[in-house]
Amino acid sequence: MKILIMGAGKMGKFFCDLLTGEHEVAVYDTCKDCLRFTFDALRFTSLDEVDGFAPDLLINAVTVKYTLEAFEAVMPHLPERCIISDIASVKTGLPAFYSSQQHPYVSTHPMFGPTFASLSNLSNENAIIISEGDHLGKVFFRDLYNRLHLHVCEYTFAEHDETIAYSLSVPFASTLVFGSIMKHQDAPGTTFKRHLAIAHGLMSEDDYLLQEILFNPFTSRQIDGIKERLDELKDIIDRRDAVAMKCFLDKVRDNIK
Repeated sequence: MKILIMGAGKMGKFFCDLLTGEHEVAVYDTCKDCLRFTFDALRFTSLDEVDGFAPDLLINAVTVKYTLEAFEAVMPHLPERCIISDIASVKTGLPAFYSSQQHPYVSTHPMFGPTFASLSNLSNENAIIISEGDHLGKVFFRDLYNRLHLHVCEYTFAEHDETIAYSLSVPFASTLVFGSIMKHQDAPGTTFKRHLAIAHGLMSEDDYLLQEILFNPFTSRQIDGIKERLDELKDIIDRRDAVAMKCFLDKVRDNIK
């Protein structure tokens, strides 16, 4: 299969390395320097080069801010049979875009971003495949993710957004609040250092990505839940209520089993 990957960032290079052994792969990026360490694949810096390549599958791996823009730019250069796909963690605007196109499509979300995951060992990571996509496209990505030993779930676009509001917005919001009251510690404890490492990792992410994940329409409800639990915890602390604290801790232990 001929596969075109748009974007030579961490995830683009990851998919390139993953696919070059079995497929004819080309990677497109406007930045020549980003393509320097792309091996065993064709390197394109002009969309005109895509015409002659005629891919069977397009994987859009550009930064989430430019996902739709990249799609719009490459569409005139794709053969009609080409399956178009994205791996974006934010699906805003994508359902409408796909429905406006004649191309078959598949949308997935590898839940193992390069900031925290070890891309060499993904056996404890997850991936989401959007159920509205093309059958053959879904089969391709399910097989690919299964070979990586990922746990694969199939959700609709709406179910994906609700899941992301919980699995990403909750830890993102909690970490941002932690970071916003940060004070330098000369002798930080182990737990503090672990939280600080997570905060550093989160703040290395693209601002637009953080913004769009937090602007998910389901996020506000999740943050309301955080506020309610914080208010409950603060009240228990203010009253120094040992019985209520024991009940609170037991609930937490039940939740994280």
